[in-house]
Amino acid sequence: MKSSLAAGIAAFVFLIIGYQAALFIHKASVLKILGNRDSPDTVFVIDKALAGTILKSVSEESLGSCEKPVRGRPSYVIRKESGHSPEVRSVREKSAPVSVESFRFNPNTVPVADLVRLGFSERQANAIDNYRKKGGRFRRKSDFAKSFVVADSVYRRLEPYIDIPLIDLNLADSAAFDSLPGIGGYFASRMLEFRERLGGSYSFTEQLMDIYRFDKEKYDALSDLVTVDPGNVRPYRLWTLPADSLKLHPYIGSYAARGIVIYRENNPVSQWTVAGLEEAGVLKPEMARKLERCVIAAP
Repeated sequence: MKSSLAAGIAAFVFLIIGYQAALFIHKASVLKILGNRDSPDTVFVIDKALAGTILKSVSEESLGSCEKPVRGRPSYVIRKESGHSPEVRSVREKSAPVSVESFRFNPNTVPVADLVRLGFSERQANAIDNYRKKGGRFRRKSDFAKSFVVADSVYRRLEPYIDIPLIDLNLADSAAFDSLPGIGGYFASRMLEFRERLGGSYSFTEQLMDIYRFDKEKYDALSDLVTVDPGNVRPYRLWTLPADSLKLHPYIGSYAARGIVIYRENNPVSQWTVAGLEEAGVLKPEMARKLERCVIAAP
């Protein structure tokens, strides 16, 4: 048993040494192919004026500046690629340095080609795209960091450029609401219904907690994912709507709706305020506080 164990250990050591030697030989071979090309490229180093005269087909963008001037003027490098064998082209393509860019992007919509530009391999980019096609969604920046193809170093570089738009409560449809954590079809429909009862738009995000069974825990789970853009808010027509429309508002109801109409008929416009309705006993203090935060059309 001891001799067998010793032989096994020795074989394992030789296997590791052989594997490392194979890696070294492969790397040396690749460097040899890159260094000794089967057909050398042609490189021209000339000044700009001469380049424009001799090589009219060469665009300005293809001219790379050199540090040393030629005849006192800036010089340019023009490389003419020669034909190479498929094996050499393959090695050169795999060994070519990858150009990495950083730009603002939404990980839920960025094309695969742009993911490659951001530094992901084609395989990694396709993995992210497949996740999205299967219904996956990155709600927060941290969700993108959790993807198995996103290395910590890559995320640290890209984190400032990740741009995931917030969901505007007044522009979202049922599908957008359904995409929020903990919502689902039931609450998505309730959120749309409540928006209509408010007069067509939310005035502040906390109004979600006034939906039946929409508690603070559910709100806290998505509060950083939603917003209310003031430009998308419809001012509520508190001072012009009839009683049968006013009673639909969640902060008013049938009793207060009739009271608002009577208040308007018996008080000057200068006194048409939510505070005035509360003082007159038309609105309960709790409802008055909520209605004061709503965007209300001027009388």
